[in-house]
This record gives sequence, C-alpha cells and structure tokens, in this order.
Amino acid sequence: MTRSGLMMATAMAGVIASSASAQPGAMAMLKGQDGQDVGHVIISQGSAGTLFHAELSGLTPGWHSLHVHEVGSCEEGFEAAGDHYAPDGNGHGQLAEDGAHAGDLPNIHAGSDGTAMAEFYSSRLTVAEGAAPLMDEDGSAIVIHENADTYQTDAGAGGRVACGVITQTK
Repeated sequence: MTRSGLMMATAMAGVIASSASAQPGAMAMLKGQDGQDVGHVIISQGSAGTLFHAELSGLTPGWHSLHVHEVGSCEEGFEAAGDHYAPDGNGHGQLAEDGAHAGDLPNIHAGSDGTAMAEFYSSRLTVAEGAAPLMDEDGSAIVIHENADTYQTDAGAGGRVACGVITQTK
C-alpha cells in the first residue's frame, strides 16, 4: 500500500471509530500548493470542544503554524479560505493580552523527512453547534502556514503551504 493510501486508510479508520459515538465528527484532507496530498486532520467532538488528530507529510522540515480559517474553500492559492476563524471577535494570539480567537491552534513540527503528527484539543471550537462551529454557513478550512505562529497579535505565520476544507463525517 502506498504512503498516501495508508494515510487515507488511517483517516477512514479514525472516522469509522469516531462514528461509534453520538458526537459529530469532521475531517479535512489537505493538499499543498502543487496539488499533492499533504495528509489529513480528523476532528472529533468532545463534551467541551474538539480533538484534532493530524497526520501530515511533504512539509518543509521545521515549525509551521496550523489555523482554522473562516471559509470552507481552498481556491485561489488558498486565499479563498479567508482569515483566521474568529466568530467571537477576539484578536490573534494564544499569548496575546486580549486572548486568542477560535481558529488559533498550536504550532506543528515537521521532521527532517517532512512528516508531522499532532494531537491537540480546542475548547473554543465545536463541529456543528455552539458559538464557534466549524460547520457554519460557509464552512471552514484548515491551513498550514510556512512559519511557526508567534502566538502574539502578529502571527508571523507567512504564506499558506497547505489547505483542506473541513467536511462533516456524520
């Protein structure tokens, strides 16, 4: 089985496993600017937020920022995804004085082979309900940026290197 086939099988197994619970789930299949598969993010609804599970490849080694963007589109060089998802009106930055917006997620690190795996929880986001649902009227996207996020008001994230539209799995 190819690496991309294995990643897809892993993603589908996660979707099937998450569908055993009554909570909604979602996933995003990410592609790079060259159209090549970069991996996937599986999103599982918890009782007070969402669990993100990312398996990625083909990235430049080093730190990258990962954000939820406000529109479920990866067209126009990923610019159609819009800005970081901020339905609460908060500014940017996990460490900023005014707090972070819902789309701020932790940085990820790609190893020397370009692969990255991450798992983290966001108490600000939900799949379909609440104040910051990923599946709102225009959907949402996951975007990986070329640089690490500073976690301050100015993200310093750089260009968009991968994008995936978030789709509800159940």
